[in-house]
Order: sequence, then C-alpha cells, then structure tokens
Amino acid sequence: MAQINHLAIIMDGNGRWAKNQNLKRVEGHKKGANIVRDIVTHTRRLGIKNLTLYAFSEENWGRPKTEVSTLMKLLVEFMTSERKTLLENNIHFHPIGNLDKLPPFVKPLLKKLDRDTQKDSVMELNLALSYSGRSDLVNAVKNIVKSNINPKDITENTITENLSTFNFGKDVDLLIRTGGDKRISNFLLWELSYAELFFEESFWPDFTTDKLDQILSDFYKRDRRFGLISQ
Repeated sequence: MAQINHLAIIMDGNGRWAKNQNLKRVEGHKKGANIVRDIVTHTRRLGIKNLTLYAFSEENWGRPKTEVSTLMKLLVEFMTSERKTLLENNIHFHPIGNLDKLPPFVKPLLKKLDRDTQKDSVMELNLALSYSGRSDLVNAVKNIVKSNINPKDITENTITENLSTFNFGKDVDLLIRTGGDKRISNFLLWELSYAELFFEESFWPDFTTDKLDQILSDFYKRDRRFGLISQ
C-alpha cells in the first residue's frame, strides 16, 4: 500500500470562487486563508510529516497591486493568529522561495515564526512564497558551481541538497491541485518527479478535510512502482 510522507497542495481558485459568489477577489483569499487553518491541523492529526502549500508564486507579482497587498496582509494575519496553534501542535513553519522580494513588514515575522516553531517540531509546514521551481533549480546550479565540485561527483543528491527544499527529507508523494486546472505551474519541479497527481475540481475555498480524506483514501490504494514492476 502507498505511504505518504510529503503532501503538496496548489491552492487554486480563490478568485474564481469569489466571482461565482458575486464577491470581490479579496473575499476569496480571506475564505481561502481559513481553509489553510483546517487543512494544516487536519494534516497534523493524520501524522503526515511534510505539508507544502503553494501560497504565492513569483509570477503572482504581476497581479494588481491591491490584490498583492491584500495577500501579504493576509499572510501576516495568518502568522499572527496561528502562532499558538503551530507551537501547541509542534508544527514548524518554514517559508521557501525568493523571500527577499517580500515586503519589509513581512520578512521579520517570517523569520521569527520559522525560528520559534523549529524546536521539537514533528511536522513541517512549508509555505512557498514568491516561489518558482525553475528559479530554485537555477539557484541550485549556481551554488554547485560556486562550490567548485568536480562535475564527475555531481549526483541527484548534490542537486537536492542545494534546493530550498533540502530539509524536506523526501520528495513529494502526493500533489493536490484545486480549482480544476490540470498543470503544476512551476511548482516543485524536481521534487514532483514521482509524485501521484490529483486534480480537484472544487475551488480552494470549498475544499474540506473530508475531501482531503477521500483523496488520501484513493492515494493509499495506488500501486507506486517508481519505474519498476509490481511484486
């Protein structure tokens, strides 16, 4: 039976959900932030060690300034309101991505929550912010070149150890994308090599712990062969 150590989710559809409700896009993002809380705590109860959420891509900087500003404020609100829950449940909050591009009022809070929740953690909550899978691979190559390693000594582990996701332990087992689109959108390109993919039709604000359980139930029935033959 398939096992899961690392779950990744592309949280898509906030804006479209709001449009369907005749609401402003910001209301979709607010509702989506509440769903994050439910899914994080439920994942912790299930004993999954790594949860990586695609919260904001590098491409998202091209969205309207008012929407980007709202997303940054919601991020700050999440870090403030969920701090106690993360600490009580031994969840390490770990941001990844090009964090230098984030606003000055966000970066210190990210670093502090990362540091404060690291001790005695049993689950990693990895939040991808200003993240690009291609940029992460480019940066990994640059780091390897700087290290003057002999090309003959470069292995898959060499690349893995130079990615921003190096502390995850294992590659992604299951990727879930909400919102109906069937693409991975420059997310964890290296780490998704042998992930099982599940594309959920409902928008992220309508995603529930019951739906997550249904997807996991399907995942556990899958035969993950990794290019080999079933025994």
